[in-house]
Amino acid sequence: MPRAWLSSKHGPKLPAQGAGGLSPGCALLQTRMQSLQPDPKAQYRSVYEALKKIVLTEGFWRPLRGINVTMLGAGPAHAMYFACYEKIKKSLSDTIQHGGNSHLANGIAGSVATLLHDAVMNPAEVVKQRMQMFNSPYKSVLQCVRTVRRTEGLGAFYRSYTTQLTMNVPFQAIHFITYEFMQEQVNPRREYNPLSHVFAGGVAGAVAAAATTPLDVCKTLLNTQENTALSSLNISGHLSGMVNAFRTVYQLGGVAGYFRGVQARVIYQIPSTAIAWSVYEFFKYFLTKHKLEKRTSF
Repeated sequence: MPRAWLSSKHGPKLPAQGAGGLSPGCALLQTRMQSLQPDPKAQYRSVYEALKKIVLTEGFWRPLRGINVTMLGAGPAHAMYFACYEKIKKSLSDTIQHGGNSHLANGIAGSVATLLHDAVMNPAEVVKQRMQMFNSPYKSVLQCVRTVRRTEGLGAFYRSYTTQLTMNVPFQAIHFITYEFMQEQVNPRREYNPLSHVFAGGVAGAVAAAATTPLDVCKTLLNTQENTALSSLNISGHLSGMVNAFRTVYQLGGVAGYFRGVQARVIYQIPSTAIAWSVYEFFKYFLTKHKLEKRTSF
């Protein structure tokens, strides 16, 4: 195993966890299982039961619903994220700690990059989750966008923006702390080791996903404006604001309501973060090795 390159201890923060990722089928299951008052036909006791029921009653391709809008938003959002992060991190690091790595610079750069990333992805997330709900009235992405804009206004695409940001900050903090801790346990010399990156990335994603599930449940409620749930509390109009979302979730499901869909969320994040870290580590190693070989050849 090559030992010429130290792992990504000071590498860039991964894209925000709610931004798309892998396992689109699990994303739909997560949205459905986070429903606070689901239709009797859409009540599931486990991820396996949910997947089986959805495929048998709604069709084989239903778990992939909404993936197209995620793909449309993920490309520019992630490109903007990495470009912004690297640029701000480099500028601030040179100012705060010349020639070294500044954790403060990394934190500020990551926060600004997340603001921009989520600004692009939040509307896509709203459309995706509305299309993933049981008996969704929307037949296409364009129809969903037009209907939401006409009936609820442009602000509907950003009702969960502050909740998304509030969720991503602790998610990324827990994610990175856990990843670095696991790397210290399984790869203390910080060599390029694909297995350690996959394992540490998967564990980090699972821990961060489980810890931030309450925020994700509130975000889903704000995105979907679940009519049955809101009507049961005599809430007229549209629900907005993180505080209102937290209060509504508690009224409908108690403390347990904050952890609806946690199993699907964890399963969704494990392959996403594991593959994301392993791909990032590979290209970092490959580019660094290529650069070193180019220098020694002269």
